[in-house]
Amino acid sequence: MTSSRIPQEERSRAMRLRLLEATVECLVERGYSGTSTTLVSERAGVSRGAQLHHFPTKNDLVVAAVEHLTELRGAELAAAVDVLPTGGRRTRAVLTMLGDHFASPVFTAALELWVAARTDAVLLSAVGPLELRVGREVHRLTVEAIGADESKSGVRELVQATLDLVRGLGLANTISDDARRRRRILDHWADVLDRELA
Repeated sequence: MTSSRIPQEERSRAMRLRLLEATVECLVERGYSGTSTTLVSERAGVSRGAQLHHFPTKNDLVVAAVEHLTELRGAELAAAVDVLPTGGRRTRAVLTMLGDHFASPVFTAALELWVAARTDAVLLSAVGPLELRVGREVHRLTVEAIGADESKSGVRELVQATLDLVRGLGLANTISDDARRRRRILDHWADVLDRELA
């Protein structure tokens, strides 16, 4: 490999990343139907020709954005788990972390893709497997973070109910700022979890 090719490859990777990040921003701000390749290339500061070189169609762009979102969501959660406190408030901190994740712009962008994938077979074929992977990883991280023993009867279901709860609260947050209600519900649920998992 020649030294002149390395900068070009780095530029190409950086351009792809700008396009993917711009796609996520557009999904959050304008939804799936309002996201276009033209709008993404403008937001990324990339020429239309360069955008078409990397992602010839909207579906190509969105499928790549799905994979990018999956990596972002995993990295965000792993980083948040690393700084969780220990001790008596740990469960509450885990629920706050999950609540924040499911109320984040990254989750909003993923939600836009879920809704669009419901009626788009090509998009569903990309979104479905990646969401299964994200779901398994979030479940695993949650089990480890709260110290749940899934060999005990009902614990797996309790963890899944917790994830369904925070996901639902995140969905409610897309309509209006639901942070105060979410805090109250998660405070109560932390007590339930601590009692049930003791």
